[in-house]
Amino acid sequence: MRTNRLALTLAGAAGAVAMLAAPTQAGAVQAGAASTTATTEICSSTKLQAGLATWLCAEVTGGDVQLVGWIYLAGPPSPGGPYPQPEDLVTVLSGEVVGGASLGTVNKWTRFDLSRTAVRGVGGTVACGSTVHGSFSVTKPGWGSTPVTLDAVVPC
Repeated sequence: MRTNRLALTLAGAAGAVAMLAAPTQAGAVQAGAASTTATTEICSSTKLQAGLATWLCAEVTGGDVQLVGWIYLAGPPSPGGPYPQPEDLVTVLSGEVVGGASLGTVNKWTRFDLSRTAVRGVGGTVACGSTVHGSFSVTKPGWGSTPVTLDAVVPC
């Protein structure tokens, strides 16, 4: 029975990591929106660091672009090993229009409670056809920085 639960847990985690590792570009209607303006999400590949998976997405609705950095566990804990504990991490999210204006920078402590955690606060209005460059990094004392980056063309 225990072996079956472990196998199911590992299979589920492996599937989740596989989904996170693939870049995505999908359109979805914004929940609760009165208009029919669609939101397109363009995401980077996943970077692995110290047991965490991080990736960066651009949410594009019309001419508005919002960058979102994501943090998640890279996989289940090792059998017999210690279970990970929530941590306070330093996160840095920044963005700019290539050849243009800054979309801002957010540099803050973020509580990672072992569930998928979003870091938001960078974005603005961008002309269609423009390229947005974003960067997201997660660190804490004793870790090096392994930023994940994204270059997304704003669809017209």
